[in-house]
Amino acid sequence: MPIYISMLRGINVGAHKRIKMDRLRTSFENLGFEQVKTYIQSGNVIFKTNRISTPVLSRRIEEKLLADFGFPVSVISRTVEEMASAIQNNPFLKDRSIDPEKFHVTFLSGVPSQSALEKLKTLAIAPEQFRCIGKEMYLYLPNGASKSILMKSPLDRALSVVTTTRNWRTVNALHQMCQDCR
Repeated sequence: MPIYISMLRGINVGAHKRIKMDRLRTSFENLGFEQVKTYIQSGNVIFKTNRISTPVLSRRIEEKLLADFGFPVSVISRTVEEMASAIQNNPFLKDRSIDPEKFHVTFLSGVPSQSALEKLKTLAIAPEQFRCIGKEMYLYLPNGASKSILMKSPLDRALSVVTTTRNWRTVNALHQMCQDCR
């Protein structure tokens, strides 16, 4: 049975859209998913289910979360293979002079247009850098995410796709959790 990772956007940030992880796991189990595990409080869920396209899977989860919690939550899902590719394709890994602790990956619901990426270039101010490869945007934020102009920008609107960002440590931890599920 395939392993999937679903990343929920914007939950448990501030006082709104609060979801306890045990209730989140129950929602996923009620969808028929198996071996459901969560990682930290920001809505990272690893599970097994029958093969399904990730966009369809994300929509099913979004509908369930709306029904269970009463508010909309955007969900981006990846297969374990897609997560492995996201890690391997990080273009910043080749540059040994930069600190991997400052890497982030923004997962996208679709591939953004070239014109949207060109517009985003105007927001990136050195020393920040970004590279988009398919449905992943790799960020190098040497001054931290909280001080980043890119992170303060509404990336969803700029790229015309749904986005959710995870730091490099979380991306790797999620991948490792998938390996432990095999």
